[in-house]
Amino acid sequence: MSKALVIAEKPSVAQDIVRALTPTSGKFEKHDDHFENEHYVVTSAVGHLVEIKAPEEYDVKRGKWSFAHLPVIPPHFDLAPIDKAKSRLNAVVKQVKRKDVGELINACDAGREGELIFRLIVQYAGTEKKPIDKPVRRLWLQSMTPQAIRDGFERLRSDADLRGLADAARSRSEADWLVGINGTRAMTAFNSRDGGFFLTTVGRVQTPTLSIVVEREEKIRKHVARDYWELKATFAAQAGEYEGKWFDPAWKKNDDAERRADRLWNEADAQAIAQAVRGQPATVTEESKPSTQSSPQLYDLTLLQREANSRFGFSAKTTLSIAQALYEKHKVLTYPRTDSKALPEDYVGVVKQTMEMLAAEDLPGPLKALSAHARKAVKEGYVKPNKRIFDNAKVSDHFAIIPTLQAPKSLTEVEAKLYDLVVKRFLAVFYPPAEFLVTTRISTVKAGSAEHRFQTHGKVMVKPGWLAVYGRDVEDADATLVPVEPGEVVRTESVDVNALKTKPPARYTEATLLSAMESAGKLIDDDELREAMQEKGLGTPATRAQTIEGLILEKYMHRDGRELIPTAKAFQLMTLLRGLQVEELTQPELTGNWEYQLAEMEKGKLSRDAFMREIAAMTQKIVAKAKEYDRDTIPGDYATLKTPCPKCGGVVKENYRRFTCAGQSGDAEGCGFSISKIPGGRSFELDEVESFIADKKIGPLEASAPRPAGPSRPNSSWRTTTRSPTGNSSSTSATTPRRAKATARRSTSRRSRAWAPAPSARGMSTSTAAATSASTRSARTSPATSRAARSSCSSRWRASR
Repeated sequence: MSKALVIAEKPSVAQDIVRALTPTSGKFEKHDDHFENEHYVVTSAVGHLVEIKAPEEYDVKRGKWSFAHLPVIPPHFDLAPIDKAKSRLNAVVKQVKRKDVGELINACDAGREGELIFRLIVQYAGTEKKPIDKPVRRLWLQSMTPQAIRDGFERLRSDADLRGLADAARSRSEADWLVGINGTRAMTAFNSRDGGFFLTTVGRVQTPTLSIVVEREEKIRKHVARDYWELKATFAAQAGEYEGKWFDPAWKKNDDAERRADRLWNEADAQAIAQAVRGQPATVTEESKPSTQSSPQLYDLTLLQREANSRFGFSAKTTLSIAQALYEKHKVLTYPRTDSKALPEDYVGVVKQTMEMLAAEDLPGPLKALSAHARKAVKEGYVKPNKRIFDNAKVSDHFAIIPTLQAPKSLTEVEAKLYDLVVKRFLAVFYPPAEFLVTTRISTVKAGSAEHRFQTHGKVMVKPGWLAVYGRDVEDADATLVPVEPGEVVRTESVDVNALKTKPPARYTEATLLSAMESAGKLIDDDELREAMQEKGLGTPATRAQTIEGLILEKYMHRDGRELIPTAKAFQLMTLLRGLQVEELTQPELTGNWEYQLAEMEKGKLSRDAFMREIAAMTQKIVAKAKEYDRDTIPGDYATLKTPCPKCGGVVKENYRRFTCAGQSGDAEGCGFSISKIPGGRSFELDEVESFIADKKIGPLEASAPRPAGPSRPNSSWRTTTRSPTGNSSSTSATTPRRAKATARRSTSRRSRAWAPAPSARGMSTSTAAATSASTRSARTSPATSRAARSSCSSRWRASR
C-alpha cells in the first residue's frame, strides 16, 4: 500500500502531527528518524538542511578572488549539504526515495522559508536527469492544536497553488547568494589591489543594518553642543508647593530638532524672565482627564530580544539561545523564532488551560508570586475572544511566544529571568487596561505687559489593571499634584535658571538596533515599497541576532558596554559604496524592492526569470563599478589629524587608503610621509593613528576592539619605510628580516581565523612613522594566506545576508 511522506520543518512539529493523526489514522511506530503507520510516514528537517554551492565547486578558476573571475553568475544553482545537518538530510532523503512512498506532504512552516526548506530537500534528493517526480501537497497550518492539524489534513493544498510561493522562495535565496558572493568578492578585490587580503563583506541585510549604525555615529561626531537654558519655578498654594516648567505657548515645531517649547537660547532672556516672575502672583488653570493604558502585546522574538537587552543586558544572540532552550529542552515556551504578536483564533481553549496551569498552588520558583494573578484571571474570566490577541490575520508562520502547558521544574538564573518576562506579559495582556487621572496645570505670571506660563503635569493611577502583574498598585503614582482651589492665586516662591547643553543622539544598543531593523521600512519614501516591507523589516526575527553578531565578527562594529560602535572599517565600507555609486547596497529600499517583486511573484504577476534577470544585471553593475574605478582615491568626508607630520611638522590628512602629509598649509604635496590605514590588514581608528604618529608606537591594544593582524610579540617592531619627495626610500626596523617574515606568517595565519581578539596585550612600535614595508606587504599576499582567508570567508559569507 502506498504511503504519504509528511516532512515537517522541525522534530517537535513532527511529534505534534503524529499525536494529532493517531486518533483518526491509527497508532504510529517510532523509528530513529521517523514515525510510521499504514497511511503515513512522518519525518522532519531541523531548519535548512542544504545550501547553494560556493563558486569553487562550479569551477576552480571562478573561485579566485580577483576581478578577472567576477561576476559569478552560475548557469544553474546546485546544492550541498550543510555540514552540521548531513545526517538529518540523509535520513529525510532516504524516506523521500522509498518505493512505497507515493506522495509527499510539505508540512514545513506556513511561509516562504518553510516552502524553500521543503523544495530544496526534494531537489537535492533527485538529480538533474532524474528529479523526484512524486506528487506534492501542502499542509498549511496557522495553529498547532490537534484539531487544527486534523482540519489541515482535510484540506491539503495542491502543488500548483503554491507554485508562486515556491518561485519567490527560490528567487530570494538565489538573489541573496548572488549579491552576497559577488558584492563581497568585488569589494574585497578592490580593497586588496595594493596587496594583502582585506576581507570586505557586503549583503542585502548586513550592509543596510551597518549603514544605520554608521549614519547615527556620523551624526554623533558632527554634533556641536549648543547652550540653552530652562526655567523651573516653585509655586506656593494653600495646600502646599508644586513645581512648574516655563514654556512658550506660541512655539511651533520646525526643522531644528533641538528646538523645544521649553528651551531658551539666550541666557539674558532666561535671567530676565526669572527676575520678572520671582515673588509674583500667578493664576492657575487646570484640566484633568481620565486616561487608560493597555498592556503591551505578546512577545515576538524581536520584541523579546529588545526587552531582555534593555532589562538584563542580554545580547540578541543570548536571548535567542535561552529562548530556544526553554522551548526545546524545558518545553515551557512555544516556538521562539516568530514575528507574530498574536495567537490563532482557535487558541482560546489552550490559553485557558495554560492560565489554569499558572494558577496552580504548587508551581515552583518565580511562578509562585504570579499564581495569584493567574487565579484572578481565571476567576474573573479575563481570557475570552479578543481580536487584539486572537487574530489569524496577524499570525504568520508562527504565533506569539507564550508559556506552554508544561510547568518548569529546574531553570538556570538566566532562563528563569526570560521565562518570567514571557509569563508576566502573557498574564498582563489579558488583564484590563490601567486607569489614570492625567492633570495638566498652567500657572500664568503677569510681568508688566508680558505673560509667562509654567506647565505642570500629574498622573495618578486610579486602577492598576494589568500593571498589578508588575507590582504596581493604586498607591504608586507617577506624580501627586498639590491641589489648587478654583480661583486661587498662587505665589512664585523661587525660580531656578538651569544652564544646559544639547546632546548628540544616543548610540545604538542591541535593543534599539533591533527596533530600527524591524521598522526599517519606515525609512523608505516609495509608498509601494514601504507597504511591501511593512511587515518585514531588515532580516527576520530568527536572523537579526546573527546579522548583528556577523557585523561584530567581521570587525565592522564592536560592543562597548551596551553600545554598538562602528569601526574605521565600517566607515571605509560606507565611503567605498558611496564612492562607487552602489549606494543601493546601503539602503533598505533594496529589500523593499525585492519584497514588492517577490509578493508580485507569489500572486503570479511577475515571472521568476524576469526577477532573476534583474538581479543578475544588478550583480554585474556592482562588479563593474568596482572593477572599472580607476581613480587614486575614493571621494569622501575625510579627517584632518590633530597630530602634525612627524617628519616635517606639516598637516596630515586622511584619504581612502592612507594618512598622508599635505604640507604646512594642508593643501600641498607634502614631504612624502604616508602610512597605510590598514597596516597588517587591520583598520586603525583615528585616535589610534593620532597616538601612533605622536608616540611612534601603539599598544597594548584592548582585546575588545579590533586587533591588528601584525606582530604577535608585545613591543615588537612594525617594519616601516620612509619615502622622500624625490622618491628615495629608507627603512628602519628593530627586527631582523627572519623575524619579520616569521611575524608576517603568524599575522596572516591569524587573519584566516577572522582576527579573533586574543586575551594578551599586543603592541606595535616604530622608530619612524611611515609606510608599511614592501616585504610585509608581499608576505601578506602569500598563496597560502589568500587561500586560507578565502576559505574562511566562503564559510561565513551567509551572515552578510
